Amino acid sequence: MIDKNRYDFNLSSLISGSDRPLEMYLFIDPLCSDCFALEPIIKKLQFEYGHYFSLTYVLSGKLTDLNSGPRKSITKKLEKTVRRKCIDCDDIQADLNLTSPFLASIAVKAAELQGKKAGIRFLRKLQEYFYLKGEDITELNTLIKCAHDSLLDVDEFYKDIHSESTSHAFQCDLKISNEMDVTETPTIVFFNNNVEEEGLKLAGVNPYEVYIEIMTDILGERPVSNSLPPLLSFIRYHEIVSTDDIAFVYDLPHLQVELEMKKLLLQQVVERIHTEHGTFWRINYNNKKSAERPLSDVQTGAPRNEIKETR
Repeated sequence: MIDKNRYDFNLSSLISGSDRPLEMYLFIDPLCSDCFALEPIIKKLQFEYGHYFSLTYVLSGKLTDLNSGPRKSITKKLEKTVRRKCIDCDDIQADLNLTSPFLASIAVKAAELQGKKAGIRFLRKLQEYFYLKGEDITELNTLIKCAHDSLLDVDEFYKDIHSESTSHAFQCDLKISNEMDVTETPTIVFFNNNVEEEGLKLAGVNPYEVYIEIMTDILGERPVSNSLPPLLSFIRYHEIVSTDDIAFVYDLPHLQVELEMKKLLLQQVVERIHTEHGTFWRINYNNKKSAERPLSDVQTGAPRNEIKETR
């Protein structure tokens, strides 16, 4: 049974901290549909096992066929990759002439200069603009709107997107992709806390249990999972989630999720957004009762922009 009523749940404590035994490098392209399809798995891993690993996003910069939908989940072969100690970005010369179609990836690196959490917030807002609103995220004006909606310092973001530091950071990501022989997105590389040891590389979107098995192999024992957060805390933390996200994370039938969410919709606790990529939900901030709930586990922000609906 989903706990729909609690908001005062500290989700940040589940996915942050130090001295974790594993490090995961997630190689993505903001225009990659499979990277978007991997998000429910990443969300569930962070909530259940985030106390075991830190997560670093690496921008691959590789282009993706925008007309192709997500591929079926096929378990990929696990491969070894280089040691982290072998990668050095100090010799990179920043190229200030990088533009579209790499602009979306460069923008994520610019957002990261305002903090890791700000970078992740911006990346997810970027995916929202692309997959839900259908906007061109290689256009500078769209990126500026994403920065505003992600609660970034827009003036700093605009300066950083053209800066040498951002260019250097993006090209460092490209070098890491090359050194680890990452040839497709998404790819996750798993490391233990020994920088001398090689990582384990897994490409594509795989069944959830595969990621747990890899963690078990590296740790030497099966990790112990945290309890999942209450539903409303989950929605509020991520700002916008799909029916598929909820069904996957909470391991519930799609129909049951729809029924539970329709109840919250009738109570005006959430809003429903229909898109060609499925049904999405967010907290109804126009409802005074929803707006007054405690915000201990989420980033507060400005009112959300409307998302174009498909009927």
